[in-house]
Amino acid sequence: MPRRRSRSSGRGAATGAARGYPRAARVNELCREILAEEVERIDDERLDLVTVTHVRVDPDLRHALVCFGRLGREEEVAAEALAEHRIRLQAAIGRQARLKRTPELRFEVDEVLAHAERIESLLRQAPPVERPPPTPDG
Repeated sequence: MPRRRSRSSGRGAATGAARGYPRAARVNELCREILAEEVERIDDERLDLVTVTHVRVDPDLRHALVCFGRLGREEEVAAEALAEHRIRLQAAIGRQARLKRTPELRFEVDEVLAHAERIESLLRQAPPVERPPPTPDG
């Protein structure tokens, strides 16, 4: 009777376990790093202070959603600039990442940064909380 291979001896299981987290997360992070570096290299003042916060690549590698934030509240201008430089950014991913396909990039403003700024402004406006003086007992 022929011996059966165990499921854990497959090629995919060994490489996935060795890395510690799923392939999708690795691809997302790799693309985020590549795009962040490339955005810094682009000589376009509309992209000053732009931060690539995260990238979500589809499992089939055809599309990727790039979320970004910009200090100064001019996200629409930055989105237009990113769209103009989309081909260059995709080419950077194609050169630096070993992927079967280079995903088509879409850009979206990351609302998390705006929400964080709003929370910080509300906290600054809130009256200070008075604490009772400490008692000598502890």
